[in-house]
Amino acid sequence: MRWAAAETDHGGVRLCPLDPRGRAAGPVVEVTAEQGGIAEAVRSRPEADRWVWRSTAEVYPRLLAAGVRVERAYDIEAAEALLLGHEGRSGAPRSLAAARARLRGLPVPEDPPPRAAGGQPSLFEPGPPPLPPGTDPLDALLEVYADQLVRTDAAEHPDRMRLLTTAESAGMLIAAEMRRAGVPWRADRHRELLDELLGERYPGGLEPRRLAELADEVSRAFGTRVRPDLPAEVVKAFARAGIALGSTRAWELERIDHPAVEPLLRYKKLYRLHTAHGWSWLQSWVREGRFRPEYLPGGTVSGRWTTNGGGALQIPKVVRRAVVADPGWRLVVADADQMEPRVLAAISRDPGLMEVAGSGRDLYATLSDRAFSGQRDQAKLALLGAVYGQTSGDGLKHLAALRRRFPAAVAYVDEAARAGEEGRLVRTWLGRTCPPAGGAAEETADEAGLPRDQEEPSYGSTAGA
Repeated sequence: MRWAAAETDHGGVRLCPLDPRGRAAGPVVEVTAEQGGIAEAVRSRPEADRWVWRSTAEVYPRLLAAGVRVERAYDIEAAEALLLGHEGRSGAPRSLAAARARLRGLPVPEDPPPRAAGGQPSLFEPGPPPLPPGTDPLDALLEVYADQLVRTDAAEHPDRMRLLTTAESAGMLIAAEMRRAGVPWRADRHRELLDELLGERYPGGLEPRRLAELADEVSRAFGTRVRPDLPAEVVKAFARAGIALGSTRAWELERIDHPAVEPLLRYKKLYRLHTAHGWSWLQSWVREGRFRPEYLPGGTVSGRWTTNGGGALQIPKVVRRAVVADPGWRLVVADADQMEPRVLAAISRDPGLMEVAGSGRDLYATLSDRAFSGQRDQAKLALLGAVYGQTSGDGLKHLAALRRRFPAAVAYVDEAARAGEEGRLVRTWLGRTCPPAGGAAEETADEAGLPRDQEEPSYGSTAGA
C-alpha cells in the first residue's frame, strides 16, 4: 500500500494510506518531532510499499542518517517537472507550493535558487516555498498528487509516463544513497599522483613546478613570454608566427607544425588536472576517506544525470587511481554495453538495425561488416554521430552509408532534430520532453520523434527515460 507523508513546520509529520486515485484510504496519523518525526513514521510502517512525499532530495538524506531506508518512493517535485515538460511548460516552478497554486489559480511562487556546490547548507540557505498560512501540508500533498495522477493518465502514452515518473523517483532514491555512501577515496594516493605529475607546489598560489616548466617551454618556442593558460594570448602568439587559429582546442593545435604545440598540449592536459582535480579539489571534496558529491538525476533537459559540483561524472582515468575499495570490499565496474544503438533500434523499429542489435555479436563489428568494409571504428563513429547529431567531420561523411542501410533509424533521428530546429517539443520514448529552442512559438509545440501506427518492439526493449 502507498502512504503519503508531509512534514509540518515543527518537525513532525502527517501521514495516511492512499487509494489508487491518490486519496486518503484511512485515518490521518501525526508523528511529532519528539516521537521521532518522519524517520520513526517510516520505520514503523514496513507494510508501506511506496512513500509519496514532496522531495526525496530533502527527505531521504535525513532518513538515511537515521538508519532508515525505503525501497520505493514517489517524488512529487520530480514528477511535476516531468509533467510540466510534457505539457510544454518546461522551466515552470516545480515545488509543491507552486503546483498547488497552479491548481487553485493563485500566484505561483518561484523555485529557490540551486544550493551552492559542496559543503554543508548555510544558515540562511532558502528552503522550499512555503504553503499559504493555515494550509495542511498533507492536504496540499494529496491534492497535487491526485492531480498528477490525472495528468499522467491524460498523457499520450500514460503507461510510459507512469514508468518515467517511477524511474525518476527511483533515481532520486539512488542518488541520495550514493551520496550517503560516498566514493572510497585515498587522499594519500591522490596527493602522490599530483606530486608525480605536477611536481611540488610553490607558495603563494603559484603554479606547480611542472606547469611552470612547460609554460617556460611554450614561451621559449614563441620567443616571447606567453601565458598558456590564457587562450586569447596563445591565439595571438600563433598569429604573430603567421598561423591563424580559431581556438586552442587540442584537435586544432594538432593540425599545425610549430615547436610550441607539443609543450602546449602537455600543459593543457596537466593544467586541467591541476584546476579540476588538484590539491584544492581534494581539500574541498574529500572528507574521512570519502568523496560525496550531490548527484542530480535528470539534471539536463535530456535526462542525463549531473552533479552539483565536484565533477563526479567526469573523473579522469589517471585520478581514479585514488579510488580504492575499503578493506574487505571490492569495486565492481559495469558498463551499459553499446546501449545507444540498441535503444535506437528498439524505438525506431528499423528492421536492419534490430537484426544487428539482436545478433548477439559485437554490434559495431556486425555493423562494420554490413556497411563499412569491416572498419569497426568507422561504424562506431558513424552510428554515435547520428545518435548525437554530429553535423560535421567524419561522422557526417559516413552518415550516407548508415542512411542506405538503416533508413528508418536515421529518419527517426532526423525527425527529432528537425522538430527541435523548428521549435517543436522533442520527446523520448517514455515521454521526457526537451523544451523548444529559445524563441519558438508555443503553438508549434507538438510532439516529434515517436513512430505512429506501429506495433511495439517484439523483444521488450524500450528507450531510456
